[in-house]
Amino acid sequence: MRKKVTFITQAGIIAALYVALTLLVKTVNLASGAIQFRVSEALCVLPFFTPAGIPGVIIGCLLSNIMLFSPLPDVIFGTLATAIGALFSYLLRKHRFLVTLPPVVANALIIPFVLKYAYNYDGALWFFMLTVGAGEVLACIGLGSLLITALMPFRNVIFGDTFTSRKISDQ
Repeated sequence: MRKKVTFITQAGIIAALYVALTLLVKTVNLASGAIQFRVSEALCVLPFFTPAGIPGVIIGCLLSNIMLFSPLPDVIFGTLATAIGALFSYLLRKHRFLVTLPPVVANALIIPFVLKYAYNYDGALWFFMLTVGAGEVLACIGLGSLLITALMPFRNVIFGDTFTSRKISDQ
């Protein structure tokens, strides 16, 4: 029972942080569009520490997209991209650097189609892949790596026994 409560609490906190960070970035108009830098996407690396990171970022992304009044395809496929990224980050959790890559790839491949066909943006898909990918690189690889480094000394305090003493590779 205690593990379930811990899991739900961690997922809820991660979702709330995702929403808060997305809304903060929205104030400078970088939360969506062809050029976007969702700082909240850095949280997609949290499955490195806890499986609660998966539903946490999925729910956070879903709520953020709803609160931003995004079109339905963006709500669905944006959340799907984040879900794929978080799930594969969890699967790569033994590789500290590789854990940052799945959200970049998922968003760079999925979101450009949303921009082109849901938002009817003019431009080439490759351009949207480049701009969305660049924002994800900054958020997930840049900030996500910093987040992992900052949380590592406190991982057992913050995440408890959800972060096992597994061998972590620096690759």
